[in-house]
Amino acid sequence: MTVVAGVAGQPIAQSLSPVIHGTWIAAAGLDAVYRAFGPADAAAFADLVGQGRRGVLRGLNVTAPFKEQALALADEVAAAARACGSANLLVFEDGRIRADSTDGEGLMGALAEQAPELEVNSRPVVILGAGGAARAAAAALMAAGAQVGVLNRTAERARALADDLGVAVVEAGALGEAALVVNALSVPPSIDPAALKSEAVLMDMTYRPLVTPFLAAGRARGLTTVDGLAMLIGQAKPSFRALFGVEPPDVDVRRAALAALGEAE
Repeated sequence: MTVVAGVAGQPIAQSLSPVIHGTWIAAAGLDAVYRAFGPADAAAFADLVGQGRRGVLRGLNVTAPFKEQALALADEVAAAARACGSANLLVFEDGRIRADSTDGEGLMGALAEQAPELEVNSRPVVILGAGGAARAAAAALMAAGAQVGVLNRTAERARALADDLGVAVVEAGALGEAALVVNALSVPPSIDPAALKSEAVLMDMTYRPLVTPFLAAGRARGLTTVDGLAMLIGQAKPSFRALFGVEPPDVDVRRAALAALGEAE
């Protein structure tokens, strides 16, 4: 029987997850499909999750704006999802729903791949933003031993994140000491790369475009940069294991994703 899984969000047409998972499914020779679902609203998303509870779906990756709702609908919640306050993965089994967040694992995997010399343990890290992406980044970096600070235009949101996760709220001056700066905003941040240490690493959680203005400015300064596509692929790996019960095959999914983006390295 064909295993059916997919990604749910709104809008969803530009999601690269079907490309990534579809490439792995084909390489592994699985009897499975991975589809994009675009529920119109919260009620439609709840209906989709209900199909999973009834056994129609094996699982769902979840993106905006349904990640918090996904957490609320689950019967079991993994520690990573609880720390983030949202879930990007729902697995359906025997009428029950298990929620998890693989974003943090994806972030750490991307850093290991594209900034292998970076050591975050006991070092200052600044995260730009205070939304769900920032929460996932903060939780993962805290678990890795980093001294995490959150910098956000709206101080109230930054304080809420800091209170929930036990990180610090910092000002712009903290950028000058950061070993790593992570952009978790959906818009380009107004950061002067000249204010950063020469060995600082910049990471952008956005992958459209692959080299964002934030990363381009860092590269012009000679800084090591980590792109959001590496994180997307990194978070997809544990999702694939959970959804299909096998390891992702050793195939170049980044090339397939870049082709779908119309980008080159």
